[in-house]
Amino acid sequence: MWKKRTGLTIGFWIIASLITLFPIYWMFLISAKSRAELFGVPSMWMTSFYSENYVRVLGDPLFRKFMMNSIVIATANSLLVTTLAFLATYALSRYKLVGKENIFFWTITNRMAPPAVFLLPLFLLYTQVFALGEWRMFDTRIGLILLYCVFNLPFAIWTLRSIIDGIPIELDDAAAMDGASTFQILTRVIFPLAKPGLAVTVILTWVFAWNEFLFAATLTSIEARTITTVLSEYVTATGTNWGLMAATSMLTLIPALIVLGVAQRHIVSGLTFGAVKE
Repeated sequence: MWKKRTGLTIGFWIIASLITLFPIYWMFLISAKSRAELFGVPSMWMTSFYSENYVRVLGDPLFRKFMMNSIVIATANSLLVTTLAFLATYALSRYKLVGKENIFFWTITNRMAPPAVFLLPLFLLYTQVFALGEWRMFDTRIGLILLYCVFNLPFAIWTLRSIIDGIPIELDDAAAMDGASTFQILTRVIFPLAKPGLAVTVILTWVFAWNEFLFAATLTSIEARTITTVLSEYVTATGTNWGLMAATSMLTLIPALIVLGVAQRHIVSGLTFGAVKE
């Protein structure tokens, strides 16, 4: 019975993995075909590899520029958001603040409304208020980094809340009795124990910033455009260049896969951290 149940479990996960990976395989299949092959007889298998799509994408200097913009914006945003969320969550968890629960709820309300609600006021703010001189935010990396903080910071705070609450406050008291300052408690006691949760927060906020399209397409022009906005350019009045779009999509998966692969063990341990309480 145990072997039968194990076999069913393995079979279920194999099928689930195939279903999950099939869209990626299909996208790779499209990226490896010429336009004539795409509109010919459809095939589930790759009979030849048309490398021209990847050559054209990688040879475009704008692609490299937009890819670098995405990497810089997503990485800077995730590190900034995680740092601020770590400090804010520790303060809300450890100190007796009036209306602490209301503060937690208020932070998450920014994630309740659809992003399109904020689009018009943010566009006016970026193009009129912060439009000139050193305050210029439109079409800048720092503009998108700070904007993504508004939406990712509440999520990061709620993600880290259970992590910080799961660390006994007695550890703080013991470190304080030994003469440790608040900064030392944060860096030498809380940070090592919360590292798995912090890794999860970094990855999730990085992915959110990497995949964001609406604000990147509206609040940038050319200098700070991200790679996700490039995909819409392949849809023209004369048709859609599916090969180039699929090739670009496959290339945009590589940085995300690298980041997820590096932090895989932290994600697994972080998701289960504090799940069991004695």
